[in-house]
Amino acid sequence: MVIRDYKVEDCDAVSKLFFETVHSVNSKDYTDEQLFAWASSVEDFKHRRYDALLAQHTAVADIGGKVVGFASIDKSGELDLLFVDKDFQGQGIATALCNEVEKDFDIITTYASITAKQFFENRGYFVEKEQEVERLGVKLRNYKMKKIK
Repeated sequence: MVIRDYKVEDCDAVSKLFFETVHSVNSKDYTDEQLFAWASSVEDFKHRRYDALLAQHTAVADIGGKVVGFASIDKSGELDLLFVDKDFQGQGIATALCNEVEKDFDIITTYASITAKQFFENRGYFVEKEQEVERLGVKLRNYKMKKIK
């Protein structure tokens, strides 16, 4: 596995990975309606996230030329996105991506899904608050979490 910087050419692979991961990995914690609101289409993700992926420090996990995960963090230390391909879960990819994007920050915040909450707690994050966010008129539960190194 190689962890490298995101390139514009990765946009299609990252967008597809995001959509498929939400609709498979997160399906045990969210309803179909919530999953659709969160990730309605690959094209919607590209449209909403294209500029953010370039503006943030975005890292990609690559195995044999295939994008199997990605993470992004903004200049304030907010870990924005972390997703790993459904077929590559539990192989240390999310940990490697977090190690890369977190390295320049002493305080990191994130908004973790129900599914990701335990992963972040295992990395030393704590819950600041549980909340409901609304997307496309649908409420989804997540957790504002913080890590202080």
